[in-house]
Amino acid sequence: MPLKTINPTTTKAWSKLEEHFNTIKDVQMKEWFNADEQRADNFTIKWEDFYVDYSKNRITQETIELFKELAEEVDLKDAISKYFSGDKINKTEDRAVLHTALRAKETDSVFVEGKNVIPEIYQVKQKIKVFTNQIIGGSSKGFSGKPFTDIVNIGIGGSDLGPAMVVDSLQFYKNHLTTHFVSNIDGDHVNEILKKLNPETTLFVIVSKTFTTQETLSNANTIKEWLLKSASKQDIAKHFVAVSTNIEKVKGFGIEEENIFPMWDWVGGRFSLWSAVGLSISLSIGYNNFESLLAGAHKMDMHFKNEAYDKNIPVLLAFISIWYNNFFKAESEAVIPYSQYLNQFTTYLQQAIMESNGKSIDRNGEATDYQTGTIIWGEPGTNSQHAFFQLIHQGTKLIPADFIGFAKSLYGNKDHQDKLMSNFFAQTEALLNGKTRENVISEMKDLNLSEENNNQIPFKVFEGNNPTNTIFIEKLTPESLGKLIVMYEHKIFVQGVIWNIYSYDQFGVELGKQLAGKILKELNNTSIGNHDSSTLNLLKYYRNLT
Repeated sequence: MPLKTINPTTTKAWSKLEEHFNTIKDVQMKEWFNADEQRADNFTIKWEDFYVDYSKNRITQETIELFKELAEEVDLKDAISKYFSGDKINKTEDRAVLHTALRAKETDSVFVEGKNVIPEIYQVKQKIKVFTNQIIGGSSKGFSGKPFTDIVNIGIGGSDLGPAMVVDSLQFYKNHLTTHFVSNIDGDHVNEILKKLNPETTLFVIVSKTFTTQETLSNANTIKEWLLKSASKQDIAKHFVAVSTNIEKVKGFGIEEENIFPMWDWVGGRFSLWSAVGLSISLSIGYNNFESLLAGAHKMDMHFKNEAYDKNIPVLLAFISIWYNNFFKAESEAVIPYSQYLNQFTTYLQQAIMESNGKSIDRNGEATDYQTGTIIWGEPGTNSQHAFFQLIHQGTKLIPADFIGFAKSLYGNKDHQDKLMSNFFAQTEALLNGKTRENVISEMKDLNLSEENNNQIPFKVFEGNNPTNTIFIEKLTPESLGKLIVMYEHKIFVQGVIWNIYSYDQFGVELGKQLAGKILKELNNTSIGNHDSSTLNLLKYYRNLT
């Protein structure tokens, strides 16, 4: 059964939220903290190794209660049930949305069109395990008899961003293999990667559901030509494997059928790292760590599926995000991990969130008259403090932010960790409280600054009242990373349900691809077709230069 189609702005709860917003929109959060000593405790969730403090938000308990009413009116509970049970909630593509099944337990049952897909998932996982152990253990070798030293993942979008983010985030756990990622069709990109590789000891993983993606196949063919300068055609089978559904095209490339890992149409690309798309993750950190990643993901699945809304981390984060997006009219959210390991985490979330909920047509097929997807951006702290934090602290835009931190460092350097985490705690406090004129004057007196410096006072005042969520995790492990990724996956789902949009198609990416195919043909012909004058001039200028 498809999801229900309820315009959220027509609900009673939405009207109540609008009234409530007008009542509290100008209140300073620090007033609530001063009035309620239990506020931090009441707006914190402790779950497993996660400590999620959402008290530094412009919300009250009434805000949460009204969002719970909204969730009831749009029947979020029914949507969650359909999400996990294999109903075709991706109606526009007539597909189920079952990335949750990829990390389910072997004893579970999830049916797609009457077939339990769990046994097939575990067959593929076993294949990943065997292959991973062969490559890491050195029993599978390259054409010259040498064991592999490097892995190259060739994909784009969900076939690249998820695996690349996880491998980068978990590099502390990596084995002796070095993993590289080729995604951009930019020829300079692939050639820079090839410069680092020895053809005798490199394994290539091509990830493409249809095995027709232009960027992926162009890069794969360029790499194959590079390999053939050192090896024979028969050696291709030793150095290339594929994750795809198009067996015939993969075999035509030269890859043996036993080295093809299947995909399913009920797994969207941006949520596919849990499947064979994550083969490069397994190869990089070992299958046991890959399983731990999946185990963490499953734990967050169960938390989301079973927990009450007011204790449910993804649900509450979705409520808060909608609160700022639709009532405060904040257009973006910053995600700031205080770990250099999570350098690519926000990049991954940009696809997961903006490709999912960047929709202006609702589930009734009508244009929305309210805002949907938020703009996601960010960089690790403390680097970001020296970049864009000025805008968050003293700019004119309201920018809610998620701060993600870990209590324990992986290498155990407490001095560095204390300095890192002091910034982590200080920034959310500073964003909450700001700095008043009185604070500035007092500081200037303490520094014995003369009256000549009084003209600086307005520039040193911080309004504060900037909202943040603090997601505080004990340690960065494969399991905790799995939980963190899935926390955002389910936040995306809840937002899409409430906004009455389909989160799991991406027709918006197709038009540019179609036009690029047309233009590519024109670049190789003598004539250029019909275009607007700007594009026509650009094409002519490019052809003259090349």
